[in-house]
Amino acid sequence: MTRSFHTLGLRPELSVALERLSYTEMTPIQAQALPKMLAGQDVTGQAQTGSGKTAAFGLALLQRVELSHHAVQALVLCPTRELADQVANEIRRLAQRLPNTRIVSACGGRPFREQRMAIQRGCHVLVGTPGRIGKHLRTESLDLSQLHTLVLDEADRMLDMGFIDQVDEIVSRCPPNRQTLLFSATFPDAITQLCGRIQRMPNRVTVETQVATHLLKQQVVFSEGSERDALIAALLVDLQPSNVLIFCETREDCRRLGQFLHDRGAFVLTLHGEMEQRDRDDVLLQFTNGSISVLVATNLAARGLDIQDLPLVLITELSPDPESHLHRIGRTGRAGAEGLAVSIVTGRREQERLQRIEEHIGTKIPIRPRPSTMDGDLSFLKPRYQTILVLSGKKDKIRKGDVLGSLVKEGGIPASAIGRMDLTTRFCAVAVETQFVHQAANHLRQARIKNKKVRVQMLD
Repeated sequence: MTRSFHTLGLRPELSVALERLSYTEMTPIQAQALPKMLAGQDVTGQAQTGSGKTAAFGLALLQRVELSHHAVQALVLCPTRELADQVANEIRRLAQRLPNTRIVSACGGRPFREQRMAIQRGCHVLVGTPGRIGKHLRTESLDLSQLHTLVLDEADRMLDMGFIDQVDEIVSRCPPNRQTLLFSATFPDAITQLCGRIQRMPNRVTVETQVATHLLKQQVVFSEGSERDALIAALLVDLQPSNVLIFCETREDCRRLGQFLHDRGAFVLTLHGEMEQRDRDDVLLQFTNGSISVLVATNLAARGLDIQDLPLVLITELSPDPESHLHRIGRTGRAGAEGLAVSIVTGRREQERLQRIEEHIGTKIPIRPRPSTMDGDLSFLKPRYQTILVLSGKKDKIRKGDVLGSLVKEGGIPASAIGRMDLTTRFCAVAVETQFVHQAANHLRQARIKNKKVRVQMLD
C-alpha cells in the first residue's frame, strides 16, 4: 500500500500545507482510510491516539469544502473541550493555504454569544462538544442543512461520558445523505449499535494498538499504598526529568499529590474536570510551552493532550482498562522522540490490572528498582519559561511576528530567550525565559503594537 500523500489527488493548497508541515508519508490509518473518505464513503476507524486520524479526517473534509459557500459544511464532535481545541487547531494548520477558510470551535465554558456570532458570520467547519453543539441547535443559532461531513472523534469516550442522547439529537438534525466518519479507540456493543444507526455501509478500518517499544519504554515499581506520594517524589529525584505528566485516578488525588510535590519545591499545577474552563486552558498553555515543569492530572489529560518532547509519564495507580493505560503512556514517546512511562503498582487488585495490560500489549513490563531513598528536594524542577499573555489577538489583526518583533527589536530581548508562541482570536501567549520575563512584560506594557497599546498579563 502506497504511503505518499501525492497519490491522493488532494487540492493543491492542501498538498502545499502538508509539505510545510513536513507530512511526507501517510501513517497506517491515513493510508487505509483516506482513499475511502475522499471517495465519499462512510468510514469506521479504530486507532490509537497519536495515529494521525485527525489529519486523516481533516484532509477529507477540507477536500470537499466549498469556500465560496458560507455555511457549516463539516461538523466534528469531540468528547472534551481540550480535544476539540486540538482538533480545530490541527484542521486550521491543514487549511493554512486555503484562503478565508473559517473554522470555529464551540465548547461549553466559553461565551455562547461569541460562538453564535462566529457561526452566523459564516463558518465552513465547526468543531465542538455534543452539549454545546446541541444548545446551538436548540436555540436555532446553528443550521446543519448544508452539512456534507459529520465526524465523531473518540466516540467511545463520548458514550462513556453520557453524551449518547445529545449525539442522537445532533445526528437527527443532519442531512440523511451526509458522509459520516466515526473514530473510536475501542468498540463495545454500544459503539457498534451507534454505527448501525448513523452510518451507511461503513468501511471498517483498524490499526492495531501498538506500543513503540524502541521509543517508549515502560517500567513498573511495586509499593505500599501509604507511600504512593513519597514514591512519586523519590522517582522524580531519581529520574531528574525536565518536565513530567503525572496521572491520578481522582480529583482529590490530584489536589493532594500536587500539594505534596509543591511542598517539596516542585513547580506544579493540577488539571481535573472540576476546574473552570479558563483555568484548564491556562494550565495546559503553561505546561505545553514549558512554563510549568510538573502537571498532575486525571484522565482528562489522557486523550487530546499533545505535548512535544515530554520525556516522562508517571502513573500513580494503574487503570482497570488497558486501552486507557495506553492512552496515558501515549503522551510520551511521540513524534519520534524517546519517552519513559513508569507505573506504581500497589496490592493484588493493581497486580491483576498489570496482568491484563501485559496480556493486552503482549509483553511483560520490566520492573524498576525502588529508589534508594525516599527523601529529596524537587526545586530542580524549575521551568525554563514563564508565560506572558498579550490580551490582543487575531481579532485585533495581531500576528506572532508583531509581538516577536516588538520584544526583540524594541525591547532588547534575545530571540533565543523567546520560546513557543500561541496566537488565538483573543490573545497571544509568549513563553519567555524567566531571567528576561519581567523585562519583556514591562516593555510590552509601555510599547505599541500595530500602533495600539496592549494589555499584558503574566501567568503565574
